[in-house]
Parts: sequence; structure tokens; C-alpha cells
Amino acid sequence: MTAGVQTIMYPVKDLEKAKPLFAALLGVEPYADEPYYVGYKAAGQDVGLDPNGHAKGMTGPVPYWHVTDLRERLAALVAAGAELLQDAQDVGGGRLIAFVRDADGNLVGLLQDRAA
Repeated sequence: MTAGVQTIMYPVKDLEKAKPLFAALLGVEPYADEPYYVGYKAAGQDVGLDPNGHAKGMTGPVPYWHVTDLRERLAALVAAGAELLQDAQDVGGGRLIAFVRDADGNLVGLLQDRAA
């Protein structure tokens, strides 16, 4: 089951240049500001900046679909022909992320929060 797209991740080469741009766009300061990730919450969306995104194969913004069973959805996407770019990875607090590339080169992310 999916709860829709609630997170979008942008690969950035320079966090210090990207942070003021996204703060101006979203009208908020980041809730997370680390060398490996900067995150903003605005209008019900989580917008992240990933300075390692390009190295992971991100060619542009990646929408992350929030799902209840990431591994099941990931296996279904791969079985349907998606190319695995990042396997399930715990990014802290039990939050899992992964992303694939579809046949047209579009990136699709999956995100599962720790079960309550």
C-alpha cells in the first residue's frame, strides 16, 4: 500500500549554495542540517538535499512514494522491469529508502517509516 508522494529528494553538488535557495523557495529553515543531508518540511512535503545523490545515480529530483512494505514494493518494481539503483537502506530511526530507474530513465523512490 502507498500513502502517495510525500518526499522529494534533490541531488546537489554544493549544500552551502543550495540551502539558501531552498529556504527562499519553501519559506522555512531546515529541520535537519547535516553534511550528508539537509531536510525541509513545508506544505505537508519533506524536501531533502542529498550531496551524495549524483554519485548514487540521481540525475535530478527523485519523488519518494511512502509505502507500508518497502521490500515488497521494491521487489514488485524490479519484477516489473525497473533497474535497482539503491537497495533498501536504513537512514536512521528505522526509516528505509530505496530507488529504481524505470524503462524511460525516470527515477522512482520508495520510503518506509518505522512501524508505530
